[in-house]
Amino acid sequence: MRRTLPVLATVAIVSLGLAGCSATPAPESAGVSIVATTTVYGDIAQAIVGDFGTVTSLIGESTVDPHSFEASARDQLAIADADLVIANGGGYDPFVEALVEASGTNAVVLEAVTASGLSETTEPVDGFNEHVWYSFPGMTGVVARIADELSTIDPENAATFATNAADLTTQIEGLETRAAALKQEADGGGAAVTEPVPLYLLEAVGLENLTPHDFTEAIEEGSDVPPLAFEQTVNLFTDGDVRILGYNDQTASPETERVRQAAESADVPVVVFTETLPEGADYVSWMTDNLDELARALRL
Repeated sequence: MRRTLPVLATVAIVSLGLAGCSATPAPESAGVSIVATTTVYGDIAQAIVGDFGTVTSLIGESTVDPHSFEASARDQLAIADADLVIANGGGYDPFVEALVEASGTNAVVLEAVTASGLSETTEPVDGFNEHVWYSFPGMTGVVARIADELSTIDPENAATFATNAADLTTQIEGLETRAAALKQEADGGGAAVTEPVPLYLLEAVGLENLTPHDFTEAIEEGSDVPPLAFEQTVNLFTDGDVRILGYNDQTASPETERVRQAAESADVPVVVFTETLPEGADYVSWMTDNLDELARALRL
């Protein structure tokens, strides 16, 4: 989901916070210091850096709506002390740009939308799905880029970073293989979504998104859903055109709840997707669970 965040207010708050903390510099941590915008990239970075660095994820709870996130003075200090900042880009987490600029950090800033190879620009592009962590090929690109940046920052431990990245890449490729197998078994079909969040994964298992663009765009932007788009979305279930509803549980609204009710009334399975890691999960176990849920919903 992509919404405009109050970044100017964030910078103002952060500046006040830094003024109050300037007399007591933050203690230096051992190894590479990494700041990620969400737990998704935080988990991946930790798997690669291992014991040779620390990772701070700014958005850490699965119950938090990432699009209404406002950074704190503590977040600003983390950015200021970082060696590597990992953001999603593509308009998903625009607060990072304000934090980086206000902090004067020398950190390398890596944005997943370009590291994934799915976009040539870090800027928002109309029609582009910025939720690239649901693309397994895209995430192997992100893993490789993180390992490269860590090796430049800390060349003495480059071999460890490369080994850890290779191990993680193998696991993600296993997810990609599983998705391809489900695609063969599922034999196509339609899907509806409340937002574009899981579309890369749904496409990987062979499902076609039939949701009207005007509906998902309105939900993503937090604006009113056009009545015709809402009616067309609800009718997808009564017409029998879709096999599942992909539901973003972190950004529910009255409109998305009504769509969910329509799906359940038509006995269309609802598969819940989130934008950050569930508590206790890592990236690979989370995506494994998502594939398991899709298999159950598709009765495979």
